[in-house]
Amino acid sequence: MLLKPPWHFYPRGSSFMKKSPLFSLIGFGWVVVSLFGAAGVASAAECENPKTITFSMVPTEDTAKELAIYQPLIKHLEETTGKRVDFYSPTSYASVMEALVSGWVDVAVLGPASYTQAKAMNDNILVFATYSRHAGHMQEEGPGYRANLISRAGSGIKTVEDAKGKLLGLVDPASTSGHLLPNVAFAADTGATLEEYFSRIVYTGGHDLSALAVKEGRVDVAFVATHRFDNVVDRGDITLDDVNVLWKSAVVPQDPFVYRQSLCEDLRDKIAQAFLTAHDVPSVQPYFTAINSPRFVKMADGDYDLIRDLQAKAD
Repeated sequence: MLLKPPWHFYPRGSSFMKKSPLFSLIGFGWVVVSLFGAAGVASAAECENPKTITFSMVPTEDTAKELAIYQPLIKHLEETTGKRVDFYSPTSYASVMEALVSGWVDVAVLGPASYTQAKAMNDNILVFATYSRHAGHMQEEGPGYRANLISRAGSGIKTVEDAKGKLLGLVDPASTSGHLLPNVAFAADTGATLEEYFSRIVYTGGHDLSALAVKEGRVDVAFVATHRFDNVVDRGDITLDDVNVLWKSAVVPQDPFVYRQSLCEDLRDKIAQAFLTAHDVPSVQPYFTAINSPRFVKMADGDYDLIRDLQAKAD
């Protein structure tokens, strides 16, 4: 069962969170501090076996439409676990991380950088899968993707040098391809920080929003994830011919699907099974078609050490 819009956030038995449908940053600081002392994986005797699984994902321009794409997969998850699945609608990358760290969200799709940040906050969070991708408009085949710097076709901005002094769109401070890779890899290539290289920097809140901001001339250039750009193309909102690709990062691992390790082992196994066997379930095929993927693949925490190395360089 999926909650219908508007989705609301009512945390489980947490009176201090009931003041608002979203955690405040101050509240989040309290949550992190309070949880650090109790962080870790629960024993079998202490494990959590909730009646309802709460699922979330990092936001897009239209998270409700994104969720509709997930419905066949969510239904399969319900059937495999025997539990209802509800959805927490986030407002930012940080809000999903907060909800995971607090124990409100059980399963989520994060960006690679937001995963390693959340994992550092609370070791209870663990990646178990990601999706492989077919080659698409900008996306290459495999379980990885790139950050590409794009400009509007016809703008006269055709090279990295042309982009110097222009208005830059980033995605979110917790985004891998929309913040981390630009600040580390692009800065290394140009020998200048983003603040030095561009005239001004704005955050759009989503890769799709960044792509559309470039197309509509609201920013001069923007960094976008290749698979997220493909999603905007598939929606009919932009074409590859609408943009110039000025720069490409190295390949990084795809978005991690994570759960909380304090969930009972049997439940965690069923959650992982639901994702890793979904490609064999006919009713889930519309989901894989929509995201241009053949299947989920198993992932481990160490697969994201590349991201930790980038974060260390950024620090």
